[in-house]
Amino acid sequence: MSNPPPSKAPADAGGEDLRMREERLRAGEEDLARREVAFARREAEFDAKSDAAMTQPSQSEERARQVRDANERLVIASMNAQQLAEAAEEANARKDDFLAMLSHELRNPLAPIRNAAAILARIEGGEPRLPWIRNLIEQQVEQMSLLLDDLLDVARVRSGKIVLKKRPVAVHEFLERAIESCRPLAESRSQQLTAALPAQPVFVDGDPARLTQVFSNLLNNAAKYTRDGGTIRLSVEPSETALIARVKDNGSGLAPEALERVFGLFSQEDRSLAHAQGGLGIGLTVVRRLVELHGGTVTVTSDGLNCGSEFVVTLPLLKGPEPAVAVPRVEAVPRRSLRIAVIEDNRDSNDSLSTLLRIVGHEVVSAFDGVSGLALVLAERPQLVLCDIGLPGMDGLAVAARLRKEWCDSPPVLVALTGYGQAEDRARAEAAGFELHLTKPVDTDLMIAMIDRHAERLHMQPPVP
Repeated sequence: MSNPPPSKAPADAGGEDLRMREERLRAGEEDLARREVAFARREAEFDAKSDAAMTQPSQSEERARQVRDANERLVIASMNAQQLAEAAEEANARKDDFLAMLSHELRNPLAPIRNAAAILARIEGGEPRLPWIRNLIEQQVEQMSLLLDDLLDVARVRSGKIVLKKRPVAVHEFLERAIESCRPLAESRSQQLTAALPAQPVFVDGDPARLTQVFSNLLNNAAKYTRDGGTIRLSVEPSETALIARVKDNGSGLAPEALERVFGLFSQEDRSLAHAQGGLGIGLTVVRRLVELHGGTVTVTSDGLNCGSEFVVTLPLLKGPEPAVAVPRVEAVPRRSLRIAVIEDNRDSNDSLSTLLRIVGHEVVSAFDGVSGLALVLAERPQLVLCDIGLPGMDGLAVAARLRKEWCDSPPVLVALTGYGQAEDRARAEAAGFELHLTKPVDTDLMIAMIDRHAERLHMQPPVP
């Protein structure tokens, strides 16, 4: 009997078990590798978070440093802004002082020119061109005076120093003066200047001098920007609550983009007709501000270049019954001679003014500085003193103060005659003892009329025992 072949089952079972173990070993190794990777990733994430946590205080410190730097820059910028504002304010103050001094220096030479024109008007002669010469001189002096007024007023407008002297005033009062101030220029260019004013009295609450300045400026602008032979019309239409005044011309007109710009400071539109006429480009800025101070408005319209323009001023009318305002009347007063002292350091101005006063019948003595002027007045005992403010040796304010102190019985009428014409200048003159303040170049007709009134008053006073 043969033996059976050996069984292979155990060997096969052992091989299978080995393979399973190897597979489990590989699976374990792979799982271990995955775990190691996951652990490494978690460790890296932990390290990153730890590093972030460790660097967080330095970022806070950097942020705090940045805030401190920003605050320091803000403080420095604020200090610089304050210094710049103070410097600008100081520069503006110096500019205002310069403009006042410039006005004084420019007004001084105008005074003898106007005095000479007034002398020409009173000299009898056969030369037919004398009236034309005199009118030409007076017209140019008036134009220069208006430019100086504008130059000073723009500084007052910017600083808010314009003070109105309001009262119930008839519109005829300031409109007729404005028309007369413009008429010489219009006539010299053969322009037709017409006016349509209300038939019945109409009143506003205003400063007559400033309102005259407004309409003088508008009318003179119209004459400057209108060709020779053109037309200028002033028309006034009172409504229930407002006065509407229109200044219309057929001159060079305005482009649409220039309608608002013309009221800007130093604005001069390129309107070739007026370039030869000059101007500072500040008049309309002053006009708008003065009208606004009166509670009104000013606007301009134009159909374009070479189509003329129209300025419209609206002012509130006085409400209620018409105020009892006496219409000024010029009465013929017999001229009485006065003893007058003129204290003026500009020799041409002194000589021309003294000559004019002698021509109209007054006795005149003169001095050229404050010290000799004071001595002259105390020695000659004049009835009226015309005294400049900016005098060498002793200024006019000191002269007035000394006269008020040393001459108590029947002192003379003291009149400041000066190129300093701002409100504070008038206040200082009044405080020093001056009764009147006249700004150079003085309107000689008004000055002579003022002297005549004081002469009449002085002659009516009873003599001092």
